[in-house]
Amino acid sequence: MADTNPEYRQSEKEKKLENWLPITSSRNAKWWYSAFHNVTAMVGAGVLSLPYAMSHLGWGPGVVILILSWVITLYTLWQMVEMHEMVPGKRFDRYHELGQHAFGEKLGLWIVVPQQLVVEIGVNIVYMVTGGKSIKKFIETAAPHLPHLKTSIHIVFFAIIHFFLSHLPNFNSISLVSLAAAVMSLSYSTIAWTASIHKGVLDQVDYSNTSSTKTGSTLNFFSALGDVAFAYAGHNVVLEIQATIPSTPEKPSKGPMWKGVIVAYAVVALCYFPVALIGYYIFGNKIDDNILITLEKPAWLIAAANLFVVVHVIGSYQIYAMPVFDMIETVLVKKLNFEPSFILRFITRTTYVAFTMIVGIAIPFFGGLLGFFGGFAFAPTTYFLPCIMWLAIYKPKMFSLSWFANWICIILGLTLMILAPIGALRTIILHAQNYKFFS
Repeated sequence: MADTNPEYRQSEKEKKLENWLPITSSRNAKWWYSAFHNVTAMVGAGVLSLPYAMSHLGWGPGVVILILSWVITLYTLWQMVEMHEMVPGKRFDRYHELGQHAFGEKLGLWIVVPQQLVVEIGVNIVYMVTGGKSIKKFIETAAPHLPHLKTSIHIVFFAIIHFFLSHLPNFNSISLVSLAAAVMSLSYSTIAWTASIHKGVLDQVDYSNTSSTKTGSTLNFFSALGDVAFAYAGHNVVLEIQATIPSTPEKPSKGPMWKGVIVAYAVVALCYFPVALIGYYIFGNKIDDNILITLEKPAWLIAAANLFVVVHVIGSYQIYAMPVFDMIETVLVKKLNFEPSFILRFITRTTYVAFTMIVGIAIPFFGGLLGFFGGFAFAPTTYFLPCIMWLAIYKPKMFSLSWFANWICIILGLTLMILAPIGALRTIILHAQNYKFFS
């Protein structure tokens, strides 16, 4: 009898799809899964560029911006964890579902999805390049007698790993990869600042701005804001991570999720602040945009750090790819009426990895461009979009503490969104003559 009811059939079909899609197919994660997924998503290779960002920001503004970013993004992350189950009996398993609840069915999709895709696909391409370059740096440091291959060859090596790993079905199935990545991020961050201390403060260390003009200094400052925003990009996958945690009315998922977030943010502080402040203190404005490049010795330690970066970006790539796989597979099954199958998943994910690999090989300076594109997407999804949703959904009383806190975050986030791409555009123009396609 139930079979003749179209509503029942639809709900069965929906249920079958939810049990197949990577975000919702497994809901048995523990709180510590949340901790290392969040560490892997947050503490990316962006931490290694924080001393360079400090060299453009200067001591006072740099310290204030680092601390403010940590506080604001922890606050907006708390909001997202709270909003995951704000409607009784319903879970907003994906960022865009929360957007649709806040802004309406169509507008919510248009506001959230393009920004989320820019961040996730952009990060995947950057990690493809970072992984390739780190493999190259590891081999050249550990075995300098071997012939030096082009970066593009090493990017292919890195991609081969993902042609296998990308077929793990869901978030919980990549938990061991993610755990290894989280441990590695803490390891290479620790190597970066301890090796800096061991090296000692440079003779005639200089903390003045590298640009001789006021305009140059200002634009460098704006560009550095983009580097800091890139370092706090984990919000784009937070609802998807929370979706993997079991939930009941008595024990909602926000409890274990928040526990994991607190641990993750403690690790973020242990990684970001020592690397940024000690790296800048030791090298001043002579720091490279990746502190591991500045630290050439001891060779074995720098080789190990680069290998740790490789392991970390393997895990981080998977964390950012999983929501993209979910979106693509949802569209193929729901809109284009494909049957959920292994073949569909195999073709989809292999094509995506190949796409990020080809773009990475063609544009190995993509990281330089990401500050520009990322400024439009990193700042909103991390710094102020959760606040706008909170205001739209909860409607806190005007001039209350919650109202003020959210509007301060929105104003600071909007400022970041406008200024970071301006600085990044200048950086792109300055470095354009050094950019080589397919290098």
